[in-house]
Amino acid sequence: MLEFFENLNPVIAALIGTLFTYSMTALGAGMVFPFKKINQSLLNGMLGFSAGVMIAASFWSLLSPAIELATVNGDTPWVPALIGFLAGGAFLMLVDKLLPHLHVESNHKEGLSSSWQRSVLLVLAITLHNIPEGLAVGVAFGAAAAGMPGASIGAAIALAIGIGIQNFPEGAAVSIPLRREKMSVWKSFMIGQYSGIVEPIAGVLGAFLAISMRNFLPYALSFAAGAMIYVVIEELIPESQMLKTTKIATIGAMFGFAIMMLLDVALG
Repeated sequence: MLEFFENLNPVIAALIGTLFTYSMTALGAGMVFPFKKINQSLLNGMLGFSAGVMIAASFWSLLSPAIELATVNGDTPWVPALIGFLAGGAFLMLVDKLLPHLHVESNHKEGLSSSWQRSVLLVLAITLHNIPEGLAVGVAFGAAAAGMPGASIGAAIALAIGIGIQNFPEGAAVSIPLRREKMSVWKSFMIGQYSGIVEPIAGVLGAFLAISMRNFLPYALSFAAGAMIYVVIEELIPESQMLKTTKIATIGAMFGFAIMMLLDVALG
């Protein structure tokens, strides 16, 4: 598999990787067909798992290579990592404030006032938080193709696999609660899988930027990490704490982190 991706154009490799992450989202959303309800404890555990994967990916696949690359480039190692990381979080915070959206478990609209339908607002909320995942995978493939220190095709594949694994429960965590709210099966599925469509777009963009703006790469890697951590803290962790007992979400997060770390170290 490594040889196959090594021989591909990095943009095509990023597209394939993010099409995989999207397909996992759609597969997870498809769980709405056999299941009408989902146990809240299981849902919290899945959300915790997703948070663990994203935290691990942010360091092992993004921040660590960014710091190593900055060192090789002769830059102060922590500067690109710090600036990019904070910029990624600030960008999502700004978009969160401006873009009208609505979260699955809430009827409180966020962003600018809008008369858009609830389903549209739900799709926008989920899409917003999948952008950094696609961007991260694309930048990882672009960095590996550019021969950047600390980046490898194996690490990029590991990141795509990790993001794909955590996208499965995310898709189910969107579609099944919508079904529980009396939305039709097909509409619940479509909204759940729509959330992943943006990932191939962001992935291609990330790969293109990585190979065309090499000096900017440490900032791009850190930017994706900051955006992912923002999603974890703003959405995944709070939503996973919906029960008095939070142990299941915590255990899920630990397993998610461990699996992503294992993938990155083993393949990277």
